[in-house]
Amino acid sequence: MLEEPAVPARESERQKTMAVVCWSSDLDRVWPTLILSTTAAASGLDVSVFFTFWGLRVLQRNDKLVTGTNWMQKAESLVDRGGTDHLRLGKIHFGGVGTKMIKKLADDYKVASPTDLLSMAQDLGVRLYPCQMTMDLYGLTKDDFIDGIEAPMGAASYINMAADADISLFI
Repeated sequence: MLEEPAVPARESERQKTMAVVCWSSDLDRVWPTLILSTTAAASGLDVSVFFTFWGLRVLQRNDKLVTGTNWMQKAESLVDRGGTDHLRLGKIHFGGVGTKMIKKLADDYKVASPTDLLSMAQDLGVRLYPCQMTMDLYGLTKDDFIDGIEAPMGAASYINMAADADISLFI
């Protein structure tokens, strides 16, 4: 009996992919990054998020205060504290009052916190990639980050991944 030739998968049967760049640690940029990533993953997309520059701080452990090896890296880590529990609004921060207000509104309206969304993203299989160059720049090591993230990648690797993605976002 002759075997029938394999029929290529139709475009609609291929799993769609989404590649996201998170470059900021501002709460009002991180929240949409995580909401869109978890929503896409829950909808069946294969999602990867590349955390670079200030966005890399999102992956930092909440209990890690000072990072880096020299005084400049340590000073930067004190000014821009990492971890999802320490995110601030980019606008209307007002010395912390605006950030507390938006977090209260989010709680009142049952919007998941960035900490919960980051955990949810991992549970849904979203791949979280730290930027190797930014790690070097800030003096960050694997021990500074939450568990379960991917191996660091560089810009060229992210560009290759994004070039093949169905959706590519820069938030």
